[in-house]
Amino acid sequence: MTPTDRQNGVRMHYVLASRPEAVRETLAAARDDLARHGHGHEALGPCELVLAEALNNIVEHAYEERVDGEISLCLTLVGDRLDAQIEDRGHSMPGGDLPKGELTTLDVSNADLPEGGFGWFLIRSMTDDLRYRRKEGVNYLSFSIMLGTH
Repeated sequence: MTPTDRQNGVRMHYVLASRPEAVRETLAAARDDLARHGHGHEALGPCELVLAEALNNIVEHAYEERVDGEISLCLTLVGDRLDAQIEDRGHSMPGGDLPKGELTTLDVSNADLPEGGFGWFLIRSMTDDLRYRRKEGVNYLSFSIMLGTH
């Protein structure tokens, strides 16, 4: 973590391997770092959920669970706003764009309930200024989230 000028916020940078346990360790470190800057666990829940969904999607889909991939996570805390930038060199998003994040129907039998499909809905509904681009083999995902307001 590298604190910067208060006007520009506090910046935290993490580099992690494309492994589920590395995601968990990074989420714990980010939660602790944000808590040190005055944000309680209640405010951090939505942030942690969004970061977990995004990072786990990269591990599972962009790197297809290859453990040799690298993910860069940069968080900038400005007041109650957290800006996140995530970079990876995994596969691009299908079609080169973010998934729509629409909820699937839940009016089905328990046996027919979908296993997934909720992550991008959560990410889209809990963030502001969500952006994705791919340039020269690198995926860039960025968003902002208001801590404690979702």
